[in-house]
Amino acid sequence: MLATLATATLLLLATACSSDDGGAPFDRSTTSRAPGPGTQGPRDTAKPPPEKGSARVTRTLATGLKSPWGLAALPGGDLLVSSRDEGTITRVDGATGKKTEVGAVPGVAPGGEGGLLGLALSPTYASDHLVYAYFTTESDNRVARLLYDEKKPRGQQLGAPDTVLKGIPKGMLHNGGRIAFGPDKLLYVATGETGDTGLAQDKKSLGGKILRLTPEGEPAPGNPFPDSPVYSYGHRNVQGLAWDERKRLWASEFGQDTWDELNQIKSGDNYGWPEAEGKDDSGGGFHNPLAQWKTSEASPSGVAYAKGSVWMAGLGGKRLWRVPVRGLNGEPEPQAFLKEKYGRLRTVVSAGGAKLWLVTSNTDSRGTPRKGDDKILELEVK
Repeated sequence: MLATLATATLLLLATACSSDDGGAPFDRSTTSRAPGPGTQGPRDTAKPPPEKGSARVTRTLATGLKSPWGLAALPGGDLLVSSRDEGTITRVDGATGKKTEVGAVPGVAPGGEGGLLGLALSPTYASDHLVYAYFTTESDNRVARLLYDEKKPRGQQLGAPDTVLKGIPKGMLHNGGRIAFGPDKLLYVATGETGDTGLAQDKKSLGGKILRLTPEGEPAPGNPFPDSPVYSYGHRNVQGLAWDERKRLWASEFGQDTWDELNQIKSGDNYGWPEAEGKDDSGGGFHNPLAQWKTSEASPSGVAYAKGSVWMAGLGGKRLWRVPVRGLNGEPEPQAFLKEKYGRLRTVVSAGGAKLWLVTSNTDSRGTPRKGDDKILELEVK
């Protein structure tokens, strides 16, 4: 036990400046952007969004949330939100903000950056009422699906977890945790390398990857590596997944001391960690980021797509980034909004059209809670 604690402490000290609080206070200089080889597909002839966008908070939907992490929008407009540290799922009324705990996920073992993390609804939720959850146990990270039965008493509406994938490496740091169903109705799972950098390049490991699975947890047909759930590799700690109208997958990634990234994900590509952080001109064959930021400006978690742009929530950066990608034929010009106004920003989800849901993250161990924290905000963007 003492050896385990010592190892965890050393890992924490070695990577403290680059954990999900984005604490690296080394350089707060002007944002740099560096798209590299392979980041641009065929010339995009779609109409681009306005050169300058906007993001306006139209209301505070809910307050008083404890360590919120994952967010999933239910049919009809209500939301499900996970609590990382409490291991519970709460339903938030989309009109009134009223909060109702629907149940706890058995087996969740919170600690460090682990706990109950991402949520996603089954692509056939209307008929099967299944909610998928990514969470940390005593031994690993895993993905399970749970039946959500609204007819049962409050607090008892979640069925027993049906594990669809287990064995994802866990650590005090870098547990990944975002899950989402893509336009192909397949399940994408973002994992971290737990501070063990070698896992990111090891295609036999589930750590430091984006995985692509069937809803039952099997490697998806057409994956780049035979009989493997691995879709892309060489990642440090991915916590954001979103698709645009061209079905391009975008993912945010925590850097260490230098560069955080927004990547366009391509099947089978290597995103460079730990050999590369940010843009790499060494000729190593890595897929370079579309955009990159100093770690003090971002520490990105969730991403969403709306109005021709990727919107990226920043934890350490305490701001929301807009990265125009529709009709892009060159370098994007990111814009920052809400800087320092609401503290750490964890999750952002499209609410349809020009609206987003944005979740703050100030009540976990790294935040400084403000009155009413944590919150779900409704935004109007362009």
